[in-house]
Amino acid sequence: MIPAGSVASIGARTLRSVAELDDALLLPPDARAEDLARVGERYAVAVTPAMAALIDPNDPSDPIARQFIPDVAELEALPGEQSDPIGDLAHSPVPGIVHRYPDRVLLKAVHVCPVYCRFCFRREMVGPAGLGTLTTEELDRAIDYIAGRPEIWEVILTGGDPLVLSPRRLREITQRLAAIGHVRVVRFHTRVPVVDPDKVDAGLVDALKASGKTTYVALHANHPRELTADARAACARLIDAGIAMISQTVLLKGVNDDADVLTALMRAFVENRIRPYYLHHPDLAPGTSHFRLGLDEGRALVEQMRGRISGLCQPTYILDIPGGYGKVPVLSPAVREGDDGCFRIRDYRGGEHIYPPPAESSVANEKG
Repeated sequence: MIPAGSVASIGARTLRSVAELDDALLLPPDARAEDLARVGERYAVAVTPAMAALIDPNDPSDPIARQFIPDVAELEALPGEQSDPIGDLAHSPVPGIVHRYPDRVLLKAVHVCPVYCRFCFRREMVGPAGLGTLTTEELDRAIDYIAGRPEIWEVILTGGDPLVLSPRRLREITQRLAAIGHVRVVRFHTRVPVVDPDKVDAGLVDALKASGKTTYVALHANHPRELTADARAACARLIDAGIAMISQTVLLKGVNDDADVLTALMRAFVENRIRPYYLHHPDLAPGTSHFRLGLDEGRALVEQMRGRISGLCQPTYILDIPGGYGKVPVLSPAVREGDDGCFRIRDYRGGEHIYPPPAESSVANEKG
């Protein structure tokens, strides 16, 4: 946890640089601030007070610190890692829209976040130097795109984190989506209830509701310690207002690659009326290899949970096929392990892919 002497200096301030993390005594004891500053120059940094308060800087294995405190390993990009690992840009017909599946689109109104995860698959797009917030004209084009395609049943607001927007801006977007008859579900992907729970007030909750539509909030949390009393209260405010919640978690080496930790996290979701949804295999984003397990390791962890915890607590373990070919459940027949240590993946259109991609295979095999 944060040393007592540094609490006053942090206050309600989000820490946005390695220098500020150093001043708050949040860097690991053996870390060199000048080395980590190079990471901060390359990728955005932000740690909210709620997350800073959970970090034990004297624990080199602290799972909260590992998610948010820069690491020099982030400067080690491997062959096969990609700046757009799941192919957002290839499926973006207009700014702010990703249309990968027929019945749903992503609407990325903003590319900033309250915190910046060190494993983020959109790390090349988010942050102060990222793609920014849609202009009025770009948002108009994005809404027009949705309105003009009756096959779009669901709109997923992501980014960035859409809940960094003001309630006024969020209400404007939800009202415009409410006016589109064929859109029936509006979903928000966010970390805000965990990393900035006080922001989830009555005004924000009301702004998420689109009249005549069903609203879902997908909460990104990776470790049971993130579900503090304040976070649980924030989720309760959403659910009590009629907003359904689901979870998404990234399987991360050194954070939650343990059956007991995953079990505690999934149970915490269910206890707080949040349905476990996706357990993501980490994507091939640059400088994130220190977070990645092999698919075989992930499968073994998920199998360990099967039978020992309620079916209510079982997420779907999924891989987003590199290149924008969509998601596939890792435990399904669409994923087959080959004799060469690689997996053969069949996408939902029937296409076949190798994972890890050939450029990554030798690295994966060296790691065992």
